[in-house]
Amino acid sequence: MAGRLMYTHLWRTKARPKAFQQLGQSSHCQFSTLLKPRSYADTLNNLKIGAHTRVIYQGFTGRQATANAEESIAWGTKIVGGVKPDVHGEHLGLPIFPSVQEAKIALKPDASAIYVPGNHTAKAIEEALEAEIPLIVAVAEHVPIHDMLRIHSMLKTQSKSRLVGANCPGIISPVGRCRIGFQPLPCYAPGRIGLVAKSGTLSYEAVASLTRSGLGQSLCISMGGDILAGTTFVDGLKLFENDPDTDAIILIGEVGGVAELDAAEWIKDYRKRSRDPKPIMALIGGLEAPQGRIMGHAGAWAGPEEPDAKTKYRALEDAGVVMVDHPEKFGERMKTLLAGRGRPTPAPGEPSTSGSQQRGYHTLTGLRRPRFTSKVGHAQRRHLYLTPEQGLELLKEHAIRVGEKPSGPEFTLCLSIDRTLACPCLIVYPSDNSAPYKVPFSYENPEFHRDNTIPKKIASFLRLPEESYQSLWGLVRQLWGIFKSKEAFLLEVRASLSPKGVIVVHDTRFWFDDAAFHSAGRQKDVHALRDPKREVPEEARARKQGIIYVKLDGEGSIGTLVNGAGLAMNTVDALISRGGHPANFLDTGGKATAITVKECFKILCSDPRVKTIFVNIFGGLTKCDMIADGIIMAFKELDMKVPVVVRLRGTNEAQGQKKIADSGLALHAFDSFEEAAQKAIELARDAPKSHAL
Repeated sequence: MAGRLMYTHLWRTKARPKAFQQLGQSSHCQFSTLLKPRSYADTLNNLKIGAHTRVIYQGFTGRQATANAEESIAWGTKIVGGVKPDVHGEHLGLPIFPSVQEAKIALKPDASAIYVPGNHTAKAIEEALEAEIPLIVAVAEHVPIHDMLRIHSMLKTQSKSRLVGANCPGIISPVGRCRIGFQPLPCYAPGRIGLVAKSGTLSYEAVASLTRSGLGQSLCISMGGDILAGTTFVDGLKLFENDPDTDAIILIGEVGGVAELDAAEWIKDYRKRSRDPKPIMALIGGLEAPQGRIMGHAGAWAGPEEPDAKTKYRALEDAGVVMVDHPEKFGERMKTLLAGRGRPTPAPGEPSTSGSQQRGYHTLTGLRRPRFTSKVGHAQRRHLYLTPEQGLELLKEHAIRVGEKPSGPEFTLCLSIDRTLACPCLIVYPSDNSAPYKVPFSYENPEFHRDNTIPKKIASFLRLPEESYQSLWGLVRQLWGIFKSKEAFLLEVRASLSPKGVIVVHDTRFWFDDAAFHSAGRQKDVHALRDPKREVPEEARARKQGIIYVKLDGEGSIGTLVNGAGLAMNTVDALISRGGHPANFLDTGGKATAITVKECFKILCSDPRVKTIFVNIFGGLTKCDMIADGIIMAFKELDMKVPVVVRLRGTNEAQGQKKIADSGLALHAFDSFEEAAQKAIELARDAPKSHAL
């Protein structure tokens, strides 16, 4: 279909619609007793954790929370108790309360670590918000998107609590020995480098590189890999800008959303107004990610209206950020960068000499969107994609007029999620390639549901006649009803005006949240429409084992096996930039145990293109020697003929590398990514043919 579609943020004061202006204004806090109007932005300093921070756990007695708390307490974190519904008691020698409110009164916590499953996370966050806990850290994956939309609508109405997450490792202060999350502690050391990251595994690699270089870290904040983040790159940058304990900053981004572009615009302004700006380095994962594919993290995909990872890379580079292509380079590069600017690296606690000013958010405009197309095929596996025919049937069930394309004016109407503003948005794209009309709105109380003012403005924008207003209003209201009741994250329709002034939909692209079904057991009727015949067999097989596998197009001679979505994306990027040809993206989906490694090997070897396998593991909480045992066991049991290159970094890396080297198998052990990547590329190039299992 003709028509290029443009994506743009329209939140400049002069350009944004009234509804959007109302959304952006701060209001009296819903949960706060303060009389002075404040906003969520006023909670930024709640991120400054340290030795003083008093932490409670929600879900305190769970297995993961217990193990994490024991380790954090031993490290020095001041954990003061926890919460378990309907229970008064004790755990790990610390008090348990039946509610967060009671725990707050008794323990006066500064932060709450939420260790509950994804389907209970939103309720736990809401309870912490109502108790006005200053910092809330949610680590769970698979939190339904609409649960988080509701949470973000609450966050905007208060000024007491700051959220980190969800789907993130948390936040950690090596200087203050305060960990709220599950970061691998051996990687961290006190220092003066601040870090904000989407990817956990990439941040661990970056931190370990800094530690090996003797730099250490001041504060590490995880933005998380979900579509909606409680704390963003710009939040972290603003905090580090005025932090006297931070001399330099690292950003780790990835495909999906525009947070990196927001950061680039902020950095441009920061460098203009600061006499001595702090050096900033960054890495972007997913440079080679195929369009529309979900690369492990729920938010790691570029939607049809969003920039790709290469655009983000260029934007940060143009803003003066020093870019690296692999996290193990951060340490030495940062050391050189700090030395090159004539600035010493003082010991932790020494004052910084940076001078700066406060600033606000920036605007991004002019990113072009691809043509409307319903031919998604198997592009989305972690979310439910309906075929155009299924979408039209769903519309008919909601009394929306569908049919053949009429002869009248054509347009595209989209209900989606604005990741930066963390709210739904309505976008209308004319057929003449002009800029779209975009209206962000409240999740709980959308303006267009109460009256037809916004549809009238849309009709005027599209130059539709007055008699079409009611039809357009009905379409918008019905689409919103489907969006909210069925937990969609993208509803896009192609529509035209009939000669009788009726809006007729003739094409659709509908995506629904998979977590709402798999995590919370909701939307069974919608997800019953999933067609297994449309799935790639290897991807379906991997998903049943908790493995995230994406088959890549092309010659693909190197099978990749990686723990962590961000690291898996970066592995593919780095192999391609060095002349390799990866066949797949593969995130082991948790711990790289012998069972998961064995299943991964089976899947990789079922691809006849694969001539060698590259295992790239960063051992954090899972130790490298245990991972090596799993690799050796799986290799022997499968009687593998394909050569395997193993790069092990992290906890007990030396022991793991020795086990691989001493195994006598066709396993090649490395700690350097450069050496391991070149070996894998060399083996794939020289191999006569693949060896499928």
